[in-house]
Amino acid sequence: MTGWRSHWRLVLLNLLTCGLEICVAAGITYVPPLLLKAGVEEQYMTMVLGIGPVLGLLFIPLIGSASDQCNSSYGRRRPFIWLLSLGVLLALLIIPHADLLAAHLSWGSTHRNQALQVGLLILGVGLLDFCGQVCFTPLEALLSDLYRDREDCGQAFAMFSFMVSLGGCVGYLLPALDWSGGLLSFYLGGQAECLFSLLILIFVVSLLVTMKVSEEHCGTSNMEPGPLESGRCFPRSCCYLFQCKLRLLKSGPLMCLLRTCWSMTPAIYRSYCHVPRVMRQLCLAQLCSWMGVMSFMLFYTDFVGEGLYEGVPSAAPGTDLRQRYDEGIRMGSLGLFLQCATSTFFSLVMSRLVRLFGSRTVYLSSMVCFTVSALVICLSKSVLLVTAMSALTGFAYATLQTLPYTLTCHYHKEKEVYMQNTQTKKLHKNGFTITRDSVCLTLDNDAGDLTHKSGISNGHAYYSNDKQKYPTPLHVQNGTPVALEPEDFEKRGVGLDFAILDSTFLLSQVFPTFFMGMIVQFTESVTAYIASSAIFGAIGIYFATHIIFDQKDL
Repeated sequence: MTGWRSHWRLVLLNLLTCGLEICVAAGITYVPPLLLKAGVEEQYMTMVLGIGPVLGLLFIPLIGSASDQCNSSYGRRRPFIWLLSLGVLLALLIIPHADLLAAHLSWGSTHRNQALQVGLLILGVGLLDFCGQVCFTPLEALLSDLYRDREDCGQAFAMFSFMVSLGGCVGYLLPALDWSGGLLSFYLGGQAECLFSLLILIFVVSLLVTMKVSEEHCGTSNMEPGPLESGRCFPRSCCYLFQCKLRLLKSGPLMCLLRTCWSMTPAIYRSYCHVPRVMRQLCLAQLCSWMGVMSFMLFYTDFVGEGLYEGVPSAAPGTDLRQRYDEGIRMGSLGLFLQCATSTFFSLVMSRLVRLFGSRTVYLSSMVCFTVSALVICLSKSVLLVTAMSALTGFAYATLQTLPYTLTCHYHKEKEVYMQNTQTKKLHKNGFTITRDSVCLTLDNDAGDLTHKSGISNGHAYYSNDKQKYPTPLHVQNGTPVALEPEDFEKRGVGLDFAILDSTFLLSQVFPTFFMGMIVQFTESVTAYIASSAIFGAIGIYFATHIIFDQKDL
């Protein structure tokens, strides 16, 4: 990955990531007022916003594992990206036009019109949040397929984190702009219609560019064609493409994907029950770290409005208490914007930081910075200091978007070293295992000597000098060689483990939604929001010390 062309291609490859984040951030930000205007009570509105993460927890592992097994001519990941992108596009069309759709489908009944409008809004919100969040998993697997070297993979996911942060910045700013006074709003019908039309345009352009660039990789990459995501390189003639489309329609690609997902369900259950130790430790640290970060991001604006500015959200509009709360919300939004800006900066320099200090130091320092910042916010009453500390939390956000995925790629590149199953662990207890970088080794029980040979005879264990980069491990027990099956290491796909990592992100949103309200009600202080995030950050630091960053940690 040298030269500006490779970096520019990496930017284009992650353009859909940026477009997705813009749509999800702007759409979810703009949705609560639409739900309240449609008559949804505030307590039910938070439940509606939790539909997407809950569905994601159920389906992300299924989609991630099915993409590992997909043999479509379009590639392993791209069919799922297309399908989920279609769901995002449908949601962007439904949300701003829910009232018009309800009016056409209710046949004049006012009560039915309102109920249908609420139902369409809930459908659109759930579809946008679910498809938008889940689509990141095949996109992450796509990067892993295209950039397998550890340094290249680190740069790829640093760019991924940068585009997510950039998309968040744009997504949070777009709803804050007044689109109702422009000429485009006059033709489209209003603020919501203008905003979502712009989101559709951004999303479609980013989708087409990313899909095109991923196709071009199959002709320009130096990698072998087998592991490439982008599929086979086809001639570009119109007749051939038309014949391919006819064949795909006849074979039913959607049914093929559904059959793949259904057939993978038992395998996913077994994979969840037998998660490698390195992934368990990484996911546990990732879950606690994300719970700290998401508890902060979800409730920071409310903390500033009620805690720092001492406003009251339920006060009547125009009163002093309501104005102070609204001013605090705007200042809190500025803090989150600065967090995204800081995350964007650290995403750009993440690869350099890892080269200089190492993954362990970067990960731990980012979480320490987050925890200290949260503690300062809890104790301080200075708006300027609190805003500055909120900006520093972007370091942790950028790290959690980058390093865990880079480590997962590294684990899968050297599965024989990092992903030892239960059988391997049992063999370690009663004998020893010859693994990577071992030499040809011979054990002679009768003579008790060690000699270097090539072959297996008379109870001797050896490694044949084949062309495999990592030979199959042999275990020597009581003078008898026992080979570990390569399938124990090869069955697990990177898409499944990326899905598990993404599940920790979604679970970190579900937990605060259900329990933070009770904690604040018990303590009678919104400072409990930030205090809880600091506690989760400290727990995340503890579990991060147990992450396997390299072979020395084993």
